[in-house]
Amino acid sequence: MSKIRLFLEMIKFEHTIFALPYAYIGMVMASYYTTQSWPPLMTFVWVTLAMVGARSAAMGLNRVIDAAIDARNPRTANREIPSGKIKSVEAWLFIIGSLALLGVSAYMLNPLCFALLPLAVAVLVLYPYCKRFTWACHLVLGLADSFAPLGGWIAVTGSFDMPSLLLAGAVAVWIAAFDIIYACQDVEFDKKNGLHSIPVRFGIAGGLRLSRMMHILTIVLFALVPLYVDLGIVYWIGVAAVAGLLWYEHRIISPNDMSRIDLAFFTVNSYVASVAFVFTLADIAISLW
Repeated sequence: MSKIRLFLEMIKFEHTIFALPYAYIGMVMASYYTTQSWPPLMTFVWVTLAMVGARSAAMGLNRVIDAAIDARNPRTANREIPSGKIKSVEAWLFIIGSLALLGVSAYMLNPLCFALLPLAVAVLVLYPYCKRFTWACHLVLGLADSFAPLGGWIAVTGSFDMPSLLLAGAVAVWIAAFDIIYACQDVEFDKKNGLHSIPVRFGIAGGLRLSRMMHILTIVLFALVPLYVDLGIVYWIGVAAVAGLLWYEHRIISPNDMSRIDLAFFTVNSYVASVAFVFTLADIAISLW
């Protein structure tokens, strides 16, 4: 049990709340969009397992590939692999198992999900390396997380549709924007070690400005979804609530005061995902009933 807890801590399992609700949003909205009904139970099961596999593999890859960098950073030196609590070979076995779970789940959903699997895995592998050569690494992370709503949608429809692309875009820029905020705490370390990020390239103030702009784009993309899906007032209340949370996130941090970065990064953004899911689900439930 102690080893299981270490693996859950290594992959920050609690952070699943950032992406999993959007996979459910994509799945539920796709079923409503195409058949005016709820998605089948087994689709829900396989989407959930696919997300667990994908995110576990992604975090495992990130920890293994960045182990040497994490060991040099005082903020991350006590992570499971640098501290020796988890061996690299154990982490690789965990990653292989997670990818296997993702592959089986994608296969059980439909041919397009399975066909897109190599692309998804390639992005998961690419992301940890990006900070070594480009400040656009945050955008690659956003791309990786955008597969959550897109995958949920394709799991139901077996196709790409405009609402799924809008949802994917909204999640991509939302994730990238708060990853920029998170990166602000490592600016000095990254500069000394030749690592790249938007705060390193444009400064903390410039990074926060770009983060705000991207969060505005997130709301715009969410607001465009009802042009294609028949959503009502409850959905719009949810969009307004998400906008309020993102506004608050940027109110509690500044270039001169990053002391509440954990509140901005984890707490507020976990609320964003949960609020978006609850209000979207409620709106669709009202329509179906």
